[in-house]
Amino acid sequence: GLLGKIKLYLSKKPLPSATDRKKFDHDFAISTSFHGVHNIVRNRSRIRKVIWLVVVLGSVSLVVWQIYSRLINYFTWPTTTSIEVQYVEKIEFPSVTFCNLNRFQTAAVAKFGIIVFLWHTVSKVLHRQEIGVNSTGFKEAIDFIESHQNFSVTDFIKNNGFYLNNSTLLACEFFGIPCGPKDFKHVFTEYGNCFTFNHGENIQGWKKVSVSGRGLSLIFDVNQEEFTDSPGLGFADAGIIFVIHSPKKEPQFVGLGLCSPVGMHTRVTIRQLKTVHQEYPWGECKPNIKLQNFRHYSTYGCLKECKAQLIEKRCGCLPFLLPGNGIECDLQKYYNCVSPMLDYIEFKGLCTMGTHNSSCPVSCEETEYPTTISYSSFPSQKALKYLSKKLNQSQDYIRENLVNIEINYSDLNYKITQQQKAVSVSELLADVGGQLGLFCGASMITIIEIIEYLFTNFYWICIFFLLKIPEMTQRPPPSQNHLGNKNQIEEC
Repeated sequence: GLLGKIKLYLSKKPLPSATDRKKFDHDFAISTSFHGVHNIVRNRSRIRKVIWLVVVLGSVSLVVWQIYSRLINYFTWPTTTSIEVQYVEKIEFPSVTFCNLNRFQTAAVAKFGIIVFLWHTVSKVLHRQEIGVNSTGFKEAIDFIESHQNFSVTDFIKNNGFYLNNSTLLACEFFGIPCGPKDFKHVFTEYGNCFTFNHGENIQGWKKVSVSGRGLSLIFDVNQEEFTDSPGLGFADAGIIFVIHSPKKEPQFVGLGLCSPVGMHTRVTIRQLKTVHQEYPWGECKPNIKLQNFRHYSTYGCLKECKAQLIEKRCGCLPFLLPGNGIECDLQKYYNCVSPMLDYIEFKGLCTMGTHNSSCPVSCEETEYPTTISYSSFPSQKALKYLSKKLNQSQDYIRENLVNIEINYSDLNYKITQQQKAVSVSELLADVGGQLGLFCGASMITIIEIIEYLFTNFYWICIFFLLKIPEMTQRPPPSQNHLGNKNQIEEC
């Protein structure tokens, strides 16, 4: 094979004499660009030879230590964080998703009182919550499921939850331009029917603003007589809950929802904050990860997909609040399979987020909107009379049902927080080269010279083992006559 050919080639090469090898070593020592070596060879004084030997060995030791420390530092993957403020003429307006804190129509709840508990169970796929098996609602829900096999929670909530039309959205204005219910997209959240302004389906249609202090202004009528909820499950407030998010992301209310109570004017001033994370091993993001049901990656969307895949694999159906094209789970499956599976996912930590090796690592780029909120009483006495006359409603109704929300930018700029590599490959090479040059006067050419010297000696060693060792093992032992003659010569 290949080794045999190499062995045959080397066996034909002559082995240089000891004088030639010694001359080769001497020539390398006096001609190499590795500083200090030629001083050891050329000096006739032994003291100077020893001094230069100590200097060269000390320099080599220092450069090895410095290069080792630089490599150790590089492989800890250090990062730096830079913060930059960018000023622009126009800035993208975020998406805003609005929901009524009273999620269901009163007439529907009066007919199906258990629907509140059922929705509480169905929305468990979006946020963690405990549902007691021994609770009254649980037992009623089981009886309801047995008597209503074909009942669809999805259709019921869509038709009997909060709706958005000219009676619930009394005023809408974006940057001085009137808007209406047609500019909102319906989405399902844990608050039932919600509506998103400036949704991200059409990138070209994303709204932009060019003046700070102006933005989106709305007046809602929550109509507490028509919409209701269950105080026993924690829904005891009246007003609008909303979340400000990037058009690329799904609305996430847990931990991010903002509330605007009735009878109040809520002024929300926002700023845009972009965060850029480095990929692993410098950071925790994975730039190549893609989602099947969302155009853009987000940890919240990834968690929803993770739950959807596990539930569909185990239960053979898909909760309608989770993304996918599978068969929708009925109420029986929710109680018998989906709800226990969610507890199992939470207990085993099957859908995790944050680090690079979790199910859903952080996004490489994120856009957030820190807010500053202020409240004032709405409407004023004079405005109260005007609205009461305009809407043909009592002043008490205006106070108890109207919500005024205003959202605008504080400045036309955005802040970029960027995680960067503290040491790049080129910087590492420059640092190593600087250490070699400082302590040994060496360069890349010097390294090539040393490699050539070592390779030549290795080549000669290979020839020695192929030629001399076989000759020594195959040489016949001296005869007895030869030994006798040798002894006689020694006696003489």
